Amino acid sequence: MTSIAQSPAWQALGRHCQLVQSQQLTALFAADPGRAGRMQAEACGLVLDYSKNRLTDDTLRLLLQLAREAGVAERSRAMFEGERINVTEGRAVLHSALRAAPDTALMLDGRDVVADAAAVRARVAAFAERVRAGQWRGYGGEAITDVVNIGIGGSDLGPLMVCEALKDLAHPRLQMHFVSNVDGVQLDDVLRQADPRRTLFIVASKTFTTQETLTNAHAARRWLVAHAGDERAVARHFVAVSTQADAVRAFGIDADNMFGFWDWVGGRFSLWSAIGLPIVLQIGAEQFDALLAGARAMDAHFRSAPPEANLPLLMALIGIWNIDFLDAPTQVIAPYHQRLHRLPAFLQQLDMESNGKSVRADGSPVGCHTSPVIWGEPGINGQHAYFQMLHQGTRFAPVDFVGVLEAPAERADAARIAFANMVAQAEALMRGKSAAEVEAEMRTAGIGADRIAQLLPHRSFAGNRPSNTLLLERLDAPTLGALIALYEHRTFVQGVVWGLNSFDQWGVELGKQLAARVLEDLDAPADRHAHDGSTAALIARYRRQHPKQG
Repeated sequence: MTSIAQSPAWQALGRHCQLVQSQQLTALFAADPGRAGRMQAEACGLVLDYSKNRLTDDTLRLLLQLAREAGVAERSRAMFEGERINVTEGRAVLHSALRAAPDTALMLDGRDVVADAAAVRARVAAFAERVRAGQWRGYGGEAITDVVNIGIGGSDLGPLMVCEALKDLAHPRLQMHFVSNVDGVQLDDVLRQADPRRTLFIVASKTFTTQETLTNAHAARRWLVAHAGDERAVARHFVAVSTQADAVRAFGIDADNMFGFWDWVGGRFSLWSAIGLPIVLQIGAEQFDALLAGARAMDAHFRSAPPEANLPLLMALIGIWNIDFLDAPTQVIAPYHQRLHRLPAFLQQLDMESNGKSVRADGSPVGCHTSPVIWGEPGINGQHAYFQMLHQGTRFAPVDFVGVLEAPAERADAARIAFANMVAQAEALMRGKSAAEVEAEMRTAGIGADRIAQLLPHRSFAGNRPSNTLLLERLDAPTLGALIALYEHRTFVQGVVWGLNSFDQWGVELGKQLAARVLEDLDAPADRHAHDGSTAALIARYRRQHPKQG
């Protein structure tokens, strides 16, 4: 398998980069009045303006050729049709089947996975409706008011992000809580404000063995039983999203209240499955179906739109241009809507767990840079924090600005300010501020020549820093679904071009294995396992702080 870095298109892009990397975006806009209109794409309630990237029409032509040489269209078809493209685990990758139209069919190992997903979704909807209607009662006969999702990784980040984004659609009685950290603090904070008679716990673990999730689940179980005084209360207050019925029953959960999913659903792509139970509880089955419909519309766009107008393809290729040719080590996600404040964290896992790899699917070295470091916070807060580095730091970081056009009348003025700031920041990153502009401003303000000379290097900066602006017509379930699917497919395309298997995560496993060994040594009078000097010293310090009694 030849590295993509050896392909004709990659080599041509390298030569092309030498010609364009020093060009100023302001000059490109000045020379081409049609640039902004031409470098836009629109689909599924989303508008992408990518004109503020350091590229030209020739760059785009070469990038699209790179996608053809990498076989993006063929790999996309293989994924949607259920081929086992997760080669290291021998699995299909079918999160798109979770949101496929009900009248479609897709066979895998003799089963229609679309029908299977619909059957589980119907069970989830029926259960959620009982809770939302107040028909599901706790051990004391009261309706549920608090739902605590206990999971980690994709079982936490996806549902949490969506529940935050769609909070305006939330059921008025239900409060959603998410617990993932294993240190006990997060769970204790939730339990202090919860009423055990009115609290429902969702334990989300495919294998029902995930250490962090099960540690929190057992702690929550002890809290409930201590208040109820009866082990049988567990069945009224715990449900599971898992595939291990025996382990679920042993915990005390009725297997009828276990909602399953499949090994062709990766954790970071799983919010469309029963892992989305907290979402269904919060917004209802109808709105959850609308979320799926939005993602399904983006699936269709990705599969059928021309390459030059294909949102996921364009975002993926522009990202590769920034990462591998312009040498950007990081990527910023800056949403300008508070409801999207967990989007950066969700995309961290989606991108870095998928493509944070240095070997290709065949095991050979990748030969180029892959996933950048994904980071960010809501943009308005970022302007008063990390944006200083974006404007004047020694390394540039491309930004995805994410904004929402529609706003309720009562928040229209505030939303207008947020939108103005988003657009202004993208413009400022692009154009910078020249020394001549700074000098003219200070002279007008009456500042003396010596002071101007002193301040000039501090107050001027070059600009030419790239960004995308991604506008949502409105923040509702369909548009959010399309936004998430857009980033899913962007991540997939980049993995294809780099030659990666984007659907395993073996790098996560070593830490889990070593944590089990460290845990044994923390409980022993001396180390049972060999460690390096630093690790052994840290374990010894912990043992001194927590000596065993008796």
